[in-house]
Amino acid sequence: MPELAISTDKVAFLIEKAREFDVKESDTDADSGSNGADDNMIDVLQDSGDDPVVQEIAGFISAMTEEEQIDLVALMRLGRGDGTIEEWDDLRSEAADGRNGRTARYLLGEPLLGDYLAAGLDEFGLSWSDERTTPVV
Repeated sequence: MPELAISTDKVAFLIEKAREFDVKESDTDADSGSNGADDNMIDVLQDSGDDPVVQEIAGFISAMTEEEQIDLVALMRLGRGDGTIEEWDDLRSEAADGRNGRTARYLLGEPLLGDYLAAGLDEFGLSWSDERTTPVV
């Protein structure tokens, strides 16, 4: 079994944040003057373009080492079904070859990122917990 350069805790944090981002929808009521309590806080689920979750994910990924970022991309591709655990070295090599300094943007552009990362961890036989609420350093 190959080893990951990125910790399960870091991946778990990204799974949680990616799932927060995935539930966002486009801004449907841009000129709403309503009170959040009156509309059941529905504006929280709207993507306004300056989403703090996106900024948090991007900052977290940017602070990772190159090896961690490569493994993160390869893990997402593994979970997406682009290869098997036996092809991990190939997935990792492809991720390294495609590295261009925009890892966060690439990953945030992937629908179901959190699900793919979770599936990738499953392929490694690793589990994660969705009980975390603070970032892992």
